[in-house]
Amino acid sequence: MSDDAKGIQFREAHFPGRAPIDAYGDGGFRFAQMSHRGSILCLPSGIYGWNVSDNSEFTVGNFRKLLEEASEIEVLLVGMGEELIAINPLLRKALREASISADPMSTGAAVRTFNVLLAEGRAVSAALLAVQ
Repeated sequence: MSDDAKGIQFREAHFPGRAPIDAYGDGGFRFAQMSHRGSILCLPSGIYGWNVSDNSEFTVGNFRKLLEEASEIEVLLVGMGEELIAINPLLRKALREASISADPMSTGAAVRTFNVLLAEGRAVSAALLAVQ
C-alpha cells in the first residue's frame, strides 16, 4: 500500500439543500430520500448532522454553525425532544443579538412547523433533537 492511501475517510454528515423532514423517531430523521441517526440542524446551507443528544447541550457553542448563517434566518424552531425546558439564557441572548426569533417546542411539533414554514418559503431553520 502506498503512503498516499488513506483508507476510510469520515466526513461531516451534510445534505446540501433545503428539504422537508419526512419522518422522525427511532433516534433519527428521514429527509430527501435519506436517513440520519442522531440530531440535525436544518440551515439555509443544508441539513447537518448535529452532535447533540440532550437539550442540556443547547449552548452557544453547539449553535455556532447556525449563528454563522444568521443573516439568512428569521425563525429558529428548537426541537427539544420530549421535555420542554427554557432555552439557555446565554443562547437566547446570542440568538436575539443575531436577530433570530427562537421558538422551543417538542421535536415533533418543530418538525411539523418546519415543514409548513419551509413550504411557504420562509427563512426558517431548525435545531432538532433526535427522539425515540
